[in-house]
Amino acid sequence: MSELIRPSTVLPAIRTPITIKTADGLNLIGEVATPIGEITGSLLMLHPNPSGGGMMDSHIYKKAANRLPAMAGIQIIRFNTRGTESEAGKSDGEFDQGRSEKLDVLAAIDYCFDELKVKDLYVAGWSFGTELALMYARDSRIKELILLSPPLLATTDEDLAFWAKDGRPITTLVPEHDDYLKPEAAQVRFSKVPNLKEIDVAGAKHLWVGEPMVYLVLSEIVKVIAPSRLPLPEEI
Repeated sequence: MSELIRPSTVLPAIRTPITIKTADGLNLIGEVATPIGEITGSLLMLHPNPSGGGMMDSHIYKKAANRLPAMAGIQIIRFNTRGTESEAGKSDGEFDQGRSEKLDVLAAIDYCFDELKVKDLYVAGWSFGTELALMYARDSRIKELILLSPPLLATTDEDLAFWAKDGRPITTLVPEHDDYLKPEAAQVRFSKVPNLKEIDVAGAKHLWVGEPMVYLVLSEIVKVIAPSRLPLPEEI
């Protein structure tokens, strides 16, 4: 008998703890959730601001790791940036407001290609993680960016100009009731990035709370990486 997918639902995957070494000698704690069958794509997830409780287990990311390997064949790679702690452990170092975290992002990208041997790498950022993605996830091997609740506080016009010139696709989900950047303001900031698709989400808030919002966000991620696997099941 089938049952509804719930916040606590964990579907089958190969879950492996990882340690990423940065150029300045720090060990970053993470986990890879790999599909048991074919991999449709790999997604490196950059978490929200740790000073506000953000970590690799922030709920959208945890649920992506729990569901998307089985539902869509997507390999999910999560890690804690420097000084950030989750159930998996605490990464070395101290939070640096997004400055030294550049080394964390670069090390994680290299880890994906050098150690995990990924073929198709996508990068997702949520809140603070979108700043890290836009500023530092510029490696030419990355296929696309997915941005959730971008605050655009640290991201400069020069950063946006890079992506406009680069031309790779970017998808961003902007909540109607976001605490930092609402849809109209986002449209203005992103107006010079023609390769960016902005999806304004009615009724949504910065943290995407509630199972309907989780389903929407995960569906948009799958639409980018493995569209043939839509619609996502709501029961198991």
